[in-house]
Amino acid sequence: EACKSVAILAQATLARIYKLLVSDQQPQHLKMLNARKKILKEKGAAPSPLEEEVAKALFDIEVSPSSDIKADLRDIVICNAQDFEVKNRTALIIHFPFRIWKNVQKIQGRLIRELEKKFSKKHVVFVAQRTILDKNFRRKGLKIRPRSRTLTSVHESILEDIVGPTEIFGKRTRISVDGTKLLKVMLDPKDKDKNDVEAKMSTFSAVYKKLTNKEAVFMFPEA
Repeated sequence: EACKSVAILAQATLARIYKLLVSDQQPQHLKMLNARKKILKEKGAAPSPLEEEVAKALFDIEVSPSSDIKADLRDIVICNAQDFEVKNRTALIIHFPFRIWKNVQKIQGRLIRELEKKFSKKHVVFVAQRTILDKNFRRKGLKIRPRSRTLTSVHESILEDIVGPTEIFGKRTRISVDGTKLLKVMLDPKDKDKNDVEAKMSTFSAVYKKLTNKEAVFMFPEA
């Protein structure tokens, strides 16, 4: 009987601890400690205040009883976050480790909506963290350079990341008289009325320019 009582008491204590961990009554320092687990920095680098803010927002969504993506968020972490001014709007660029990018894509649209509620007046853009291997890759002990690690391939992938979950319908490059290139990116027309995509066109262009130093304009095909 005594053993049974101890087991019941232990179970009740664990339940109370779990409830405290996911509740809004959780002490602030404990909340920040849990939120920190949502940040993965290289070689133990300290996260920025903005990264901590993003991590806390992700943690809050994950433990919210009304969230329909809480299970998907469990293994999702960020590795970088930065603000970038775009005309009259701020873009919040969030980088995720490449190994979890497929999981992020599954909930990309819903997670962007949730984060834009928490960071009002900001356009949230997701990008996977990729490594570009230059032509001196053999010096790093590699025999071949995977195509996915070339500059061209990484920039193409960044383009797809930025507009997600909207898909790219088509692309064409215009070369002006002075030799400068302008990439025209057509987005899937079925997404025209979704998630203020049309309002984000200039944000997509500015973020792509910042990350790749290349010019691109985004549009929907004419009917």
